[in-house]
Amino acid sequence: MTTSQERIIPTDLRGEMSRSYLEYAMSVIVGRALPDARDGLKPVHRRILYAMHELGLLHDRPFRKCARVVGEVLGKYHPHGDTAVYDALVRMAQDFSMRSPLISGHGNFGSVDNDPPAAMRYTECRLHALTSVALLQDIEAETVDFADNFDGSQQEPTVLPSRIPQLLLNGSSGIAVGMATNIPPHNLGELIDGLVALIHNPEITDMQLMQYIHGPDFPTGAQILGVSGIKEAYTTGRGSITMRGVANIETLTQRNRPEREAIIITELPYQTNKAALIEKIAELVNDKRIDGISDIRDESDRDGMRIVIELKRDAYPRVVLNNLYKQTPLQSNFGANMLALVNSEPHTLNLKRFLSVFLDFRILSIERRTRYELRKAQERDHLLQGLLIALSRLDAIIVLIRHAPDAPTAKGELITTYGLSEVQADAILQMQLRRLTALEADKIRLEHDDLQVKISDLEDILARRERVLEIIETEIIQIKTSFATPRRTVITHGEGDIDDIDLIANEKAIILVTEQGYIKRMPVNTFESQSRATRGKAGAKVKDDDTIEHFLTCCDHDSILFFSDRGVVYCLRAYQIPVSSRTSRGTPIVQMLPIPKEEKITSIVPVDEFSSEEYLVMLTKGGNIKKTVLEAFSHIRANGLIAISLEEGDQLRWVRRARVEDSIIIGSRQGMAIHFRCTHDQLRPLGRATRGVKSMKLKNKDELIGMDILPAAVLDTLDTVIEGDIEETVEIENSEETVETADIENSEEIVEVTNTNSIGPWVLVITMGGYGKRVPVSQFRLQNRAGQGLMATKFKNRKTKDKLATLRIVNSDDEIMMATNRGIIIRQAVNAISIQSRSATGVKVQRLDEDDAITGVAVVPPDTGDTGELEEAE
Repeated sequence: MTTSQERIIPTDLRGEMSRSYLEYAMSVIVGRALPDARDGLKPVHRRILYAMHELGLLHDRPFRKCARVVGEVLGKYHPHGDTAVYDALVRMAQDFSMRSPLISGHGNFGSVDNDPPAAMRYTECRLHALTSVALLQDIEAETVDFADNFDGSQQEPTVLPSRIPQLLLNGSSGIAVGMATNIPPHNLGELIDGLVALIHNPEITDMQLMQYIHGPDFPTGAQILGVSGIKEAYTTGRGSITMRGVANIETLTQRNRPEREAIIITELPYQTNKAALIEKIAELVNDKRIDGISDIRDESDRDGMRIVIELKRDAYPRVVLNNLYKQTPLQSNFGANMLALVNSEPHTLNLKRFLSVFLDFRILSIERRTRYELRKAQERDHLLQGLLIALSRLDAIIVLIRHAPDAPTAKGELITTYGLSEVQADAILQMQLRRLTALEADKIRLEHDDLQVKISDLEDILARRERVLEIIETEIIQIKTSFATPRRTVITHGEGDIDDIDLIANEKAIILVTEQGYIKRMPVNTFESQSRATRGKAGAKVKDDDTIEHFLTCCDHDSILFFSDRGVVYCLRAYQIPVSSRTSRGTPIVQMLPIPKEEKITSIVPVDEFSSEEYLVMLTKGGNIKKTVLEAFSHIRANGLIAISLEEGDQLRWVRRARVEDSIIIGSRQGMAIHFRCTHDQLRPLGRATRGVKSMKLKNKDELIGMDILPAAVLDTLDTVIEGDIEETVEIENSEETVETADIENSEEIVEVTNTNSIGPWVLVITMGGYGKRVPVSQFRLQNRAGQGLMATKFKNRKTKDKLATLRIVNSDDEIMMATNRGIIIRQAVNAISIQSRSATGVKVQRLDEDDAITGVAVVPPDTGDTGELEEAE
């Protein structure tokens, strides 16, 4: 009785249940249900692939019965039911379940109708070529750890040395205890592109990776509606992705039957049962929950899927199709839950973390493989060094061996006499007589030299991380070349999917950029129109050593192209620029664009549509000009795109939008202007990475201050005037115009002309000292490119050395906004500025403080949806 009581251990039942259940839960999580983030496999899949590799079932070998593989897996690695193993094997061979199947099947492996596969004794299998190359290669090179199997009789890999992010490639689903995973499949080529981008830029974000990995790519094709669910899944690890089958409306023509409209379904959402879908549609028709369907039949065959839904004569096909989307699995959601094991612990991963975990694992695998190859090479080279010693003292060694009473004595004398190791001494004793020939000796020396080179290269790989990354990139690009296939799933802007731009009103805005790189956006109505020659309002709170350098008006939906002095263009949507108050400094532009410290934004252009009929005209500080089709800038990478090739010391300064029929007017700091056409004979279109041609001949110490575009419609009406040679005269010959003195200070130089019927366009000339005027375009005759041009203005304040600040094309109903280098902004109507000749000096347009100067002018068009552009300042 006492002995029996001593064997009883008092235990708290709650604690024992908690501990036991926790152990069970972790066993299920780690050993069954969740995939490893490194090779993307659960233990059962890993064991099946390794067993097939051990059996030699490669892609170029004959098929073997699946029962043979299942028996191998059960007997050596996976002591569970054969059904579980066979079901896992079958799924890895189904091309409608796996984006890139890992096993090639021969026989009935099930169907998209959820038909069961044939029994394992009937079906055959072997490894797919991708599996051998991307998952199992180098497994013998000590790239991964091995562990004992369930009874300690065999060794099995704890992970496969995967060369690709297999978990994202084929996805995974599983239900553990208290958690589940559901990872969608992706396109192999896109995954490799994203991995290469991560190698080149370790700081890349999830959103930037989406430029390479656009979204899931399901094996059954279909469509993904919108990107909001993809963004959520990639950034947070969880998201609902809306899938929709591909259905078209066709007219069926059959013999002895009238034409009928039909809905033809050719692709289904991932994991949708085709037979169950047809049954569901039939049930809805019978219950009269969907009207207009007369017949349903499945015409699918081995060439593809085709479900034909014939409609009644009075049915509306689009209405019926929308009801199918709403009430059947033809449209369904994929609930992404990106859960995987990292260091044997479950983690919810975003897109970058998935690739980072895999890349770290791949780096470790390459290093382990390199150490293995280095050790083997050093061992072989050590042996060859012993053979070379033997060949150099061949006669003496032969005498030593012949006089030795036995092999151990000979081995010991070789070690003692010649300082050889045991391995080298054994190799010499085992050397065949034929290797004593001169040819064989040369082969040994050549192999030794090759091994020395190989050892140096392997040591260099281990010493330099960049070499490891180069090897990884080379290997995955080779896999992409051999195995990548086009995307099957189309990502569309789906109905009901709300993108960021749909939540933003397309209102007019002002964008300011300061010299020190602060940017902000403000509504245009922040500044009401003011009278001419008034002071203006503060448009930005700038520091003493900062000035407003770029200034434009646009709409919130526009794409804003930022051109740098280095000739690189970056892109942002206008609404992505934070809205700031009138007196705030704004946001540092380096927080929004990946601009290097030594690079500076010199021009900003708003674009509402990237048209192939429109061009960007670029002008450099050195006077080179070129035009490139606007469509070439429709897809700008996150790290920018080369817009122009520059000579050493030159800078890209001004960029404008133009059509081939338009003309270009360019101004210089000393008040000269040249006007020439944008046609191909004057300015032929060039690609992005080109330099351009000379724009204007400048006088000594003169420099360019900007350019603007004159629209073709206006140019055509003025052809009869501007083609002639107009004298530089103060009076404008027009019977409807009256001449009056505009400024008493210098009445002999200024002639102001009023014409109530005239709407322009005009050449707006603004000086840095705050004087401006409108000059009729007809006074700037067309010239050939690269000439000296004509005088655009005279300067009033010669003592203060006034200079030209801007030269713009405006209409009478426009408004302008002028900014000074101290951040003062004034908005006023163009009509308030006098019309004068080229030789006049203008009127006061803004009252400036001492040492202040006008640096930028933006044109605010009338409320027609058009946008203004920037006039850059020095």
